Amino acid sequence: MRKIYLCVAALYLGIVASHAQTKALPVKDSSNYETRKLKIEEINIISAYYHQNGNNSAVTGGIGTENLTDFANTFDLQLSKYGASGKKHTFTFELGVDHYTSASSDKIDPNSISSASRQDTRVYPSLNWTVSNDKTGNAFGLTGSYSHEFDYQSFGGGINLIRVSKDKNTQFDFKGMVFLDTWKVILPVELRPPGYGSGSNKDDRPVDHSPRNSFSTSFSLSQVLTTRLQALLIIEPSYQHGLLATKYQRDYFTDGSERVENLPGSRYKLPIAVRFNYFLDDHFVIRTFYRYYMDNWGIRAHTAEVEIPVKLTSFVSVSPYYRYNNQQGTRYFATYGQHKPTDTYYTSDYDLSTLHSNFVGANIRLSPPTGVFGWQHFNSLEIRAGHYMRSTGLNSNIITLAMKFK
Repeated sequence: MRKIYLCVAALYLGIVASHAQTKALPVKDSSNYETRKLKIEEINIISAYYHQNGNNSAVTGGIGTENLTDFANTFDLQLSKYGASGKKHTFTFELGVDHYTSASSDKIDPNSISSASRQDTRVYPSLNWTVSNDKTGNAFGLTGSYSHEFDYQSFGGGINLIRVSKDKNTQFDFKGMVFLDTWKVILPVELRPPGYGSGSNKDDRPVDHSPRNSFSTSFSLSQVLTTRLQALLIIEPSYQHGLLATKYQRDYFTDGSERVENLPGSRYKLPIAVRFNYFLDDHFVIRTFYRYYMDNWGIRAHTAEVEIPVKLTSFVSVSPYYRYNNQQGTRYFATYGQHKPTDTYYTSDYDLSTLHSNFVGANIRLSPPTGVFGWQHFNSLEIRAGHYMRSTGLNSNIITLAMKFK
């Protein structure tokens, strides 16, 4: 179910960043600061409801219901102070809580009322510290995170670095992250060895635990090309090692046999993306995005997106958007009952298949100068809704509410 969370998280990032300032601005000199006390700079509260439906569940070998709902919430608190040297220290605490229900996961053990992962709550706090120079725009930061779900827990850590040119028209960003995960190896009921547990908290029988470690980096270079046009290049290589297969997902073979999913224990990923923002006038911005993705499992994908924010008034804007994705699937994928008995690696997870998809939606943002509903500190209110359609038959809807307080 972590794939769903990644989708929702990406939408969170999009709604937070969609109205960020993209033109180079003069940097305010804060060397003559008045206080060094820690103060609240910003609070963000984001909630999203996600629902999907389809008929290609990987839990039952590529057939069966994919019905799933997820209610995700994120609370973000940003504090800041200036140190003795005049540099700004920003502390960002984020707490995320997701709750999902999954009809397909109930098929891991259909006869059990406590089927593993049928529903679960994921909790994921994180803390970031960044020190920045208001004169130059340069910054350095550290991040720590933790995540816990029914069948896994994760510890994360990372660094981020920002360097800005003297004319403020060029910016380089670097991020490096490490996630050290531990999976509870849950197996389909009919494929469990004698004495092997279900993974339920009410089941005292033992189950295996396996590691999965992820290492990711991000290099981005943004450039103000003209007073109206800005470009951004992003390269995000990553590497995973450990248990990458989901062992409660079944695979069926041409000889009638059944096994649990098996995939290589390592994976390299290389996404390369470009973004162009064009300020047409005071009321229209055209944002375009393209990404090429490749990995050593044979997956290749092209993603293109366009978003056009329209400023209706000085404090109301609407942003329709559209995204198209075309993916060539992994060499390890086959549909229900089509895997060869001699195959070493195999999956019937349609997320890894050849497919194309469309995602369409819109965002509305309110940011009145007197505050939302007349509350001065209620800086902005955003509502974002989208509909996803995939060639495999999967369809989903998501609605996101974001509130910013300053």
